Parts: sequence; structure tokens; C-alpha cells
Amino acid sequence: MAQNNGTKTLKVVLVIFAIVSLVYGLCYLLIPDVLVAMSGGNPVDLGWLRWPGGVLITLGIGALLVRRDPAKQGVFVLTISLGTLLTGLGLLYSWIVHEYSGATWFIVLPAVIVLILSALLWWSRQKAKGIL
Repeated sequence: MAQNNGTKTLKVVLVIFAIVSLVYGLCYLLIPDVLVAMSGGNPVDLGWLRWPGGVLITLGIGALLVRRDPAKQGVFVLTISLGTLLTGLGLLYSWIVHEYSGATWFIVLPAVIVLILSALLWWSRQKAKGIL
């Protein structure tokens, strides 16, 4: 029963991860100029934002595929757990050392989102370790 509960938790967290990745990925891939304008930050070559958009979309799709059958998919779950942790820490670092020129909320909000998502991924990974 506990393994089943751990699997359900992992599947829910994978869907949350997929939604966040797909939303950010689609925005960075399709409308990076809108995001830069919304942030109020310095202009940037949009190509630097489009390529990570494609990677985020791919990870989001991967999470949806793993959600269908998470058995033996521990490497993918570990990868996105580490990815969200490092992303959140990187965003916080940029904010703390003032290397970000845009509106504060535009860097703090994604940092908080990915750090919470990271905690959820690590937690659900631990709960589902029997199948991963």
C-alpha cells in the first residue's frame, strides 16, 4: 500500500513539474521578447532564451511519459530533481549578488517555484524509491 501511495505522489509531482516546464518552455521558445519586456530587464539576444525553452519542453514531455509508468525511471526523476534544485539556487544567487536587472518578482517567483518543486520531487522520489 505504501508503495502505491508513493507512486501516486510521484505521479502528481511529475504532472506539476511537466506543467511548470511546459509553460516556461513554451514562453521561452515562442515569446522570449514578451518575457524580457515583462521583466523590465536589460535586452538580451532572444536566441539565448529560445534554446532552453526547447529543453524545458522536452523535460516536461519526458515527465508526462514517465508519469504513465514510473517503474525503473529513477535516473530521470533524479535528473529533474537536481535540475530544479540547481536552477532555484542559480536564480537565488543571481538575485542576491544583484546580477539581475529586471523586476525582483520576475526572478524570485520562479526561484521559489522551482525550489518548492525540487523539494516535492526529492520527497516523492523518496516515497517511490521502491519502484524507481
